[in-house]
Amino acid sequence: MPMPAFEEYEPAGDCVCRGCAQRRRSLARARAIPLRDGGHPAARGARRALVLATAAGVVLGGGSGAAAVVTTPVPGGGPVALDDPGSPQGGRGPLHGPTKGPVGKPGAPAGVKRIDRTTIINRAKLWLDAKVPYSMSDYWTDGYRQDCSGYVSMAWNLGTNEWTGSLDKFATKITKAELLPGDMLLFHNPADPNNGSHVVLFGGWVDETQTHYIAYEQTRPTTRKLATPYGYWSNGTKYVPYRFNGVTGGIVPVPVPVPVPEDPAGGGSKPGEPAAPAAFPGAAKFGPGQTNDSVAQLGRMLIERGAYRFYPKGVADRTWSEHDRLATQAFQAAQGWTGADADGIPGTHTWRLLVERQGRDIPPTVEGAPGPGGVRAYPGSAVFRPGRSHEAIAALGRQLVKKGFGKYYTSGPGSRWGEADRRNVEAFQRAQGWRGAAADGYPGPETWRRLFA
Repeated sequence: MPMPAFEEYEPAGDCVCRGCAQRRRSLARARAIPLRDGGHPAARGARRALVLATAAGVVLGGGSGAAAVVTTPVPGGGPVALDDPGSPQGGRGPLHGPTKGPVGKPGAPAGVKRIDRTTIINRAKLWLDAKVPYSMSDYWTDGYRQDCSGYVSMAWNLGTNEWTGSLDKFATKITKAELLPGDMLLFHNPADPNNGSHVVLFGGWVDETQTHYIAYEQTRPTTRKLATPYGYWSNGTKYVPYRFNGVTGGIVPVPVPVPVPEDPAGGGSKPGEPAAPAAFPGAAKFGPGQTNDSVAQLGRMLIERGAYRFYPKGVADRTWSEHDRLATQAFQAAQGWTGADADGIPGTHTWRLLVERQGRDIPPTVEGAPGPGGVRAYPGSAVFRPGRSHEAIAALGRQLVKKGFGKYYTSGPGSRWGEADRRNVEAFQRAQGWRGAAADGYPGPETWRRLFA
């Protein structure tokens, strides 16, 4: 049975008319050199072994017979042969490096490297920070193909460029309830290639409703991190969650349990209770001016318990900030604590609830909690109307510029609503995949939440 072709799914915002789609498929086919035209290099001396290896990758992927071979330039060197089962994104292939550097071979799923979830997400952020351009034919400096499956291959540190038809060989199918950061959501569509195939990395739930999650993905124009409806914008029910077979541990490395002596002041473990997974490092580790690993661990645990919105970049660091205090305070308030018990500085009880994953999670919204840009909450649709002035409009404009959606501003932004504000909001809404009345340029609660996420 011949290997089916797969086409990367292009999120809304790109042209999806039949003419453009056909043009992209034609360009992809033009890269392949048919066997009858001499594209198969099996008789070309030293390259024979590589061709046999890549052909074997096609057989493992379910194809039969010889595969067409393409040659892709390697930065600083000559071409490298890859197997291409007729897919725009290609098939399984080696990493691409300098001419004299090591070039990997397609690996076997049994040879996966062990990696923890924090490392997976940190690797994903490397491309996010570098704004790696999307491409199904180019390769980034680390040797991975700049498409969705190459991105997941890189984040999981597979050592080879996999595709949507092979990534599941390195993973185990799980349920939605089991999803954790570093897992993937995969849509592989052999029945109807025109409906596309795509894969994203799961970065965590946006809130406790579990209707939206943070997706790390390689897509046009560059790598992005975006709140995404479960399982995806289109074909959502067809996205299947998987867990990488090489993943170790949870979000935060779990230390070996350390017995803690009874503390008359309330610290440590009480008789008959299990020892805390990690001893409370002490209140002196937290507060203004403190920089240490305990601050970073606190932030990671809080994010896992629903404090994502308090961290503008979605990640905690080693230096204490107001984000840590507000997140800690929200967690303490979720337990029903008030006054000095909810001052935003972790104590023994707060720490134990976090490391043992006990107590209540932070709810999706907290009444009265300071919001983005100094605005406490979504101010209502009436604020965003012609002629209105409000600090929320200025905060909105600053965030639009920060997110890269400020091209219609010729000055400002300011606190008075104008057509430039509306057009910039519309551009942001369209980038979310919304159309029609959902992208009219007037921010509602969901636009507000996503813009400041």
